[in-house]
Amino acid sequence: MATNVIQLDLCGMEPPEPMERVLDALSRLQAGDEIRMLIDREPRPLYRILEQNGFEYTVMPRDDYLFDILIRHFS
Repeated sequence: MATNVIQLDLCGMEPPEPMERVLDALSRLQAGDEIRMLIDREPRPLYRILEQNGFEYTVMPRDDYLFDILIRHFS
C-alpha cells in the first residue's frame, strides 16, 4: 500500500504543462509513494525519464482513449 498517492488529472492541458506537473510531482515523491495520473495522450517522452531515474510505471489504456498511469518510487 502506498504511503502517499498524488492524483494528477492532466486531460485537456497543452504541452508542456502536463510534463511540468508530472516532473514536479516526481520531485516530491518519497519511497513507497505513488503518482496516479490521467492523461488524454500517451506521454512517451515521460517513459524514458522514468526509466532513467529508477521509477516503475504501469500504463492502462482506457476505452475512452485516456491513459491511466501509475508511477511508483521504491528507492
